[in-house]
Amino acid sequence: MKVLVIGGGAREHALCRSLSLDPDVIDLYCAPGNAGIAEVAELHPVDALDGDAVARLAAELGAELVVVGPEAPLVAGVADAVRAAGIPCFGPSREAALLEGSKAFAKDVMAGANVPTARSYVCTTPAEIDVALDAFGAPYVVKDDGLAAGKGVVVTDDVEAARAHALSCDRVVIEEFLDGPEVSLFAITDGTTVVPLQPAQDFKRALDGDEGPNTGGMGAYSPLPWADPKLVDEVVQTVLQPTVDELRRRGTPFSGLLYAGLAITSRGVRVIEFNARFGDPETQVVLARLKTPLAGVLLGAANGTLDALPPLNWSDDAAVTVVIASHNYPGTPRTGDPIEGLDEVAAQDAPPAFVLHAGTRKDGDAVLSAGGRVLSVTATGKDLSQARERAYAAVGKVRLDGSQHRTDIARRAAEEA
Repeated sequence: MKVLVIGGGAREHALCRSLSLDPDVIDLYCAPGNAGIAEVAELHPVDALDGDAVARLAAELGAELVVVGPEAPLVAGVADAVRAAGIPCFGPSREAALLEGSKAFAKDVMAGANVPTARSYVCTTPAEIDVALDAFGAPYVVKDDGLAAGKGVVVTDDVEAARAHALSCDRVVIEEFLDGPEVSLFAITDGTTVVPLQPAQDFKRALDGDEGPNTGGMGAYSPLPWADPKLVDEVVQTVLQPTVDELRRRGTPFSGLLYAGLAITSRGVRVIEFNARFGDPETQVVLARLKTPLAGVLLGAANGTLDALPPLNWSDDAAVTVVIASHNYPGTPRTGDPIEGLDEVAAQDAPPAFVLHAGTRKDGDAVLSAGGRVLSVTATGKDLSQARERAYAAVGKVRLDGSQHRTDIARRAAEEA
């Protein structure tokens, strides 16, 4: 199989790494890719938001499967254009991707599917915003209705900060605060069959102890030793399958990756948000534990044949990812700094740690920072403690001037396991 992956972040590097290890993948392409992806896939330039351009590239390369990584191309309808060209595509249609593209649409789907979620108001005027903030009280949860690259949500006790964020959005969803730990659960679906992956937990705040501003994610781990063993089955039955069934009933079947961000509250599981693609950095740890070759599963979703595939095979190992971010992230990041030490991590036979590139570019033989989140350093181990130790040992070998990372990824879970 020839596979083309669209995107250029750490999520796409994780996908390309897994696909490169799949014996059924004979040629692997990525557009536009990054400096790390170039080591496992052939890179091609493309405007990832231009569906016709992506479809033309896929046809030129003879791709037999296109995997769309980021949310913006999905909401722009890139998967529709690829499928219209007769090429199997992993990723939902423009209409189905509204599950991530509009928080209000997602709330409406959840209501129709009877999926448990936070009570909410959709607001478009200052008066509506004030009513909603007053109704729920602190902590205030304010979400930009549209795509915001994982940074459109403000959770604060400061009503003025909540109001300011709400007023900056064209349309905003204000909802009740959900207590309890958060869990990310991915499921691969062909629009009918739902195949859950292993759960993970990510760390959104920039600083240790969950302090500082929200980010796109500073690290993740899997499995979750503290979670109920029945959690995945419960979420499939009460959240994922009903959502897939409701979208099919509406005539907008969802095929691709359905991501449920969940809160395990005192009143049970509640959906915080849906995404229409693999999450970053959770993908890095989930795929590190998946033993089943990836391409056949993604093709099964694209072709509507998931029900014919055997159950997924998972490693018992734990995985931890630590994100190395550039100076000033999540504000305007400093870019163009050289990254050193990558060869030292790659040269190690053990421990099994590897670096996935997010915001990088090549300049001759040098690798330079090119974004806010620069690298995802990932390691596996027999348990979370060993995986953490290996991940942070690898982080210590990477040198990027002014960089930052959290030092407490998976610490509590490892200590309590």
